[in-house]
Amino acid sequence: MLDRNLVARDPDLVRESLRRRSASDDVMASLDRFIDVLGQRRELQGETDRLRAERNSMTKQIGPLMKAGKPAEAAPLREQVKALGARLDGLEVARKALEEEENTTLMGLPNLLDARVPEGKDDSENVELRTWGTPRTMDFTPKDHVTLGEDLGMLDFERASKLSGARFPVAKGAIARLERALVSFFLDRATEDGGYTELVVPYIVSRTTMTGTGQLPKFEDDLFKLTAELNGEEAYLIPTAEVPVTNLHSGEILDESTLPIRYTAFTPCFRAEAGSYGRDVRGLMRQHQFHKVELVQLTTPEQGQTAHEELTRHAEARLEELGLPFRTVLLCSGDTSASACVTYDLEVWIPSQETYREISSCSWFGDYQARRMGLRYRPEAGGKPRIAHTVNGSGLAVGRTVIAIMENYQNADGSIDIPECLQNYMGGLAQIPAPV
Repeated sequence: MLDRNLVARDPDLVRESLRRRSASDDVMASLDRFIDVLGQRRELQGETDRLRAERNSMTKQIGPLMKAGKPAEAAPLREQVKALGARLDGLEVARKALEEEENTTLMGLPNLLDARVPEGKDDSENVELRTWGTPRTMDFTPKDHVTLGEDLGMLDFERASKLSGARFPVAKGAIARLERALVSFFLDRATEDGGYTELVVPYIVSRTTMTGTGQLPKFEDDLFKLTAELNGEEAYLIPTAEVPVTNLHSGEILDESTLPIRYTAFTPCFRAEAGSYGRDVRGLMRQHQFHKVELVQLTTPEQGQTAHEELTRHAEARLEELGLPFRTVLLCSGDTSASACVTYDLEVWIPSQETYREISSCSWFGDYQARRMGLRYRPEAGGKPRIAHTVNGSGLAVGRTVIAIMENYQNADGSIDIPECLQNYMGGLAQIPAPV
């Protein structure tokens, strides 16, 4: 979340960032409400401090009067102290209510945008930074991954629907192995080349954990909520490994010398996607359950931008090694997530759609997430602990990489070549043979 002192000191800075995000009238109004509530709470705190000082002064007078045998003179003071105590109790109730409203409102305000973020309303106004590779020219009409997979008998959406409903697949044979191969490939490259430490993390987390990375309270409708609780809190299936990995050091004070910390983790991801009905209903592009390898870095403020560029480069290198044409785009203000201050999307070429589609989103969050989760570090030069910065991105989304490989490496007979870097992970298989 934002620094409350910054919001109070420079509300116009926050208002301008909200304008760039094309924030709704309700969000704009919440900023005004926060400033109003903060002012009320500070006034009330001043009144509380004044009354406490007055009560303490009276209390100090009572003792000597009692010792001097003057209870009659002490009695009125006792009554005044009692009355002040009742007033202070009432003020404390009011203060807590204002503080709760203040925190709730602050939690709902999105991050400040980085100055590099271009202004725009939606993804049509994102800015292409660079491209890699040239889309392959095919002398046949390319099939989409659904047709390819069903012809091979290796993607079964009908039986998956019987098990769980729409937007779930069953992968078989070589396609299933391709998923497993990609997970191992991504993890090996992250740990061996990128210096990331591999984690195995919980797939079920508490409400506090979801709040730490910004999924709650804003995006609750997109999450799968469980009926069971964790430590007395509501529990959720993770939408991405970002949530448990970034929260790993929540509430801690790290030594600056340990930063940046680089983590990677493979997890299934679960998303209700309440706001996406009607989009990508065919195939693997948008599923309720999918696999992803996540890259996370915890940094100092000074390391944040470099870490963001480095992490993005790590994701780009995987696409290059796989030989998949892609482009890197800088998201505009209207397409940048609420928690991020700046985001690069990697978009891979999908032949059947004749366009690039997102396969990784790499974001720098500044201190927004770390402030929510209480993640700090102790500067080597001394002084008070400072709020850390967080960076994360997909390295990569496994299902979408499967789509890209199937479609970009398909042949006219329906066979699919395996990228050379994956063949050892596939037991030496160089091609998924054409359907008989």
